[in-house]
Amino acid sequence: MATTPERDAHSGTATTGHEWDGIKELDTPMPSWWLYTLYASIAFAVVWMILYPSLPYVRGVLGYSTRAAFSEDMAAQQARAAPMLARMRAATPAAIAADPELRAYALAGGRIAFATNCAGCHGSGGQGAVGGFPSLADDDWLFGGSFDAIHQTISVGIRNGEADARGVAMPAYATAGLTWPQINDVAEYVLSLSGPAGDTAAAARGAPIFAENCVACHGEAGEGNKDMGAPRLSDRIWLYGGDRASIARSIAFSRGGVMPSWSGRLDPATINMLTVYVHALGGGER
Repeated sequence: MATTPERDAHSGTATTGHEWDGIKELDTPMPSWWLYTLYASIAFAVVWMILYPSLPYVRGVLGYSTRAAFSEDMAAQQARAAPMLARMRAATPAAIAADPELRAYALAGGRIAFATNCAGCHGSGGQGAVGGFPSLADDDWLFGGSFDAIHQTISVGIRNGEADARGVAMPAYATAGLTWPQINDVAEYVLSLSGPAGDTAAAARGAPIFAENCVACHGEAGEGNKDMGAPRLSDRIWLYGGDRASIARSIAFSRGGVMPSWSGRLDPATINMLTVYVHALGGGER
């Protein structure tokens, strides 16, 4: 490296002393405006560190806190919502749905609560999914679609191990006395309840087995039982698949969806809003 500055003959600019293959590097200074901007940014950063919390355990001269600001905003929002939420708690879901003002508020609040707590299983539009997640956007209800029934289902949940949870467990008939040929015959009969049987002989063999083992919960014609959560088998709505193999697996190994109880997790006003919202998604019952 050169010990004395050397200037480029063409531009008159000093060089750094670096040279490669006959090409020399010019020592071009930064523009003054760029340096002034850098210095101003450094000064601004120092002032900001003094005024606002920027280091661990340093609150800053102004004492500003985004957490405190958030808490204040939340408190203000809760204060604004408190009168309406009090009305939501005091009214029944049916009364809320009958009041235009309360219904509009409940649908808006219920939509948000549904997206936060329910959409993970039932889908963003309540469409459900094959695999045990019921659709809430149709008029087929496992435990009833009235305001009271929906409210109870949300409150206590389904087969979650709590004393008041709804639903009855289905036996696994592969270990409860039926052979696989009998299970396949029952599956064929179940298919015949909602359409022509693919194998009429198998369906005929399955009918008496169904009458002996399944009628108590699902009904003689497969109409289901909402008190027990036994699904209707005479429509074409299937929680776990409607082909013969899927139905045979359901009979052999049993099915039983689980839903948590929301009464200890959500405010009563939120449960009422969810009830009104879910009721409005599909063909809710009166």
